[in-house]
Amino acid sequence: MRHLVFSFALTMLSSLPVQAQDWALGGFDPVGYADAGRAVPGRSDIATMWQGKLWHFASEENRARFESDPRSFAPDFDGICPVSLSEGQPQRGDPRYFAIIKGHLYLLRSGAAERKLRQNSETVLKHARTAWRDD
Repeated sequence: MRHLVFSFALTMLSSLPVQAQDWALGGFDPVGYADAGRAVPGRSDIATMWQGKLWHFASEENRARFESDPRSFAPDFDGICPVSLSEGQPQRGDPRYFAIIKGHLYLLRSGAAERKLRQNSETVLKHARTAWRDD
């Protein structure tokens, strides 16, 4: 019996990374960035599927707002860090580091990238948009 329980546990653990890869924003609530001004963890029981990813929310209200216009809450550049794009080496942004500029959410690769974007957002975003279009 103990062997059966151990085998079952290993099977379940091995499937966790696959499930987590389908989580948008690492499970953070996309509406929470603008509303709370910080990365707000979503709840596992309040989620919706959009563009092949599972998006989590802190409340039913946030889920409803997202579902009414998901593109307005999704990060620009598909979550690629605009600083890394502007430097010619695209890297996925970390959902713990972000900036909202003119109503657009940007995920950054690090705290240093977040500071760089905030200090020179116009130039960084201009270069990032150029790099994004060239891809």
